[in-house]
Parts: sequence; structure tokens; C-alpha cells
Amino acid sequence: MIKAVIFDMYETLITLFESPAYFSTQMAEDAGIQEEDFKRSWRMTEEDRTTGLVTVDAVIADILKVNNCFTVEKVKNIMEKRIRYKREVFEHMHPEIIPLLETLKSQGYKIGLISNCHSEEAMVIKQSILFPYFDAVCLSYDEGIKKPDHRIFEKCMEKLCVDAADCLYVGDGGSRELETAGEIGMHPVQAVWYLKEGTTQPTGRMSDFTNIENPLGVIEIILQT
Repeated sequence: MIKAVIFDMYETLITLFESPAYFSTQMAEDAGIQEEDFKRSWRMTEEDRTTGLVTVDAVIADILKVNNCFTVEKVKNIMEKRIRYKREVFEHMHPEIIPLLETLKSQGYKIGLISNCHSEEAMVIKQSILFPYFDAVCLSYDEGIKKPDHRIFEKCMEKLCVDAADCLYVGDGGSRELETAGEIGMHPVQAVWYLKEGTTQPTGRMSDFTNIENPLGVIEIILQT
């Protein structure tokens, strides 16, 4: 019997692709650095940024210094735009997200969150309208581990005081999250309500998993599981 629903954040509860993007391409332009040079340095820090070993502002500062164009103002400008973008995405949620979380709460289900994220994303998530709904939160930046590592899933279940068999895991499928959830005994389903053709979203529809077309469809899946 399902006792808890654990969600992914990006492309599940919110999407990064409804707001004007501020990714490495835009950061490179504001930094005054060739895009490929910026992206090469940015990609090299992905693991450390995601597991809390380094903050995004520190990475940006280092990239600027290596390229001999560091100023405090540039770092501040890039970070302000990053944070503004990450906050804005919460203004473009699917209209059923809040009703879904409220329904789960009212029906007594525990709600968890597992998200791979960087320093500024962790801050914005904690300040967001969604954060109060979660009974347990495992952010990779805080935990020092990231999906698809089994340990971050196990840590979230421990915080919720539930077993894997009692958990529905809902995610878009990036970072092998659905495969890992299934391997440890959860019931994984794919959220497809934000998926769009022609974007750089991390995944498409996955035929090996049940696809849920709308957030409130999660309730139907719970009743069937």
C-alpha cells in the first residue's frame, strides 16, 4: 500500500523550459567569454557543484579569473540573473501541481523530494511555495550525494520512515532516477506533463515506465497500486 509519494523537482514539479533561459550560453555572454571555453570549464565542475563541494558563485569567479576577466560586479550580475531565473520557473508550474500536493496532504500521504541541484537552486527551493508541502527533502547539494546513487533515495525514505515498497516515485526520468527507484523496490512512474519536443530536456517518454499525462493522474496511480 502506498504511504508516501517522492517527487523529483525539475521537469516534474517545475520546469526550466517555460521561462527565458539563463544557462551556460547566457552566462558566457555576460562573462564576456567564448561560449565553448565557458562551457568546458562549467562542465568540469558539474559533480562538485551538484554534491555541495563548491558553490556556483565560486565556480563563476574561478572561470572569470582563468579567462582574465574577473570582476566582483560580473559575478554579482551573473548570480543575480541565475537566481532570478530559478525563482521565475516557480511562476510557470502546471496548474495541477498545488492541487496534487494539497490532495496528497489531505489524504494523509507523506511527501518527499529528491533533487539534484546546485547552491543557488537549493536556496531557491527552500524559499519556494512548494517547500512547506514536503515532509522530507533530500537535495544533492546538501546531502553530498546525487541521483542515481541509491543512498539519496534511501536517505529520503529514512526521513519519511517508510519502506521502498510503500513509496511511489514520480520523476521525468533524468539521471536514471526511475531505474534506481525500481531497483530499490519503489514504484516508479514517469511524469510527462512538461515534456516538449525540440527542447534540451534530459529525457523523452520512456516506454518501460507508466507515463502520467497530468499531475492529478498521480492520485489515480496510487489507487491502482
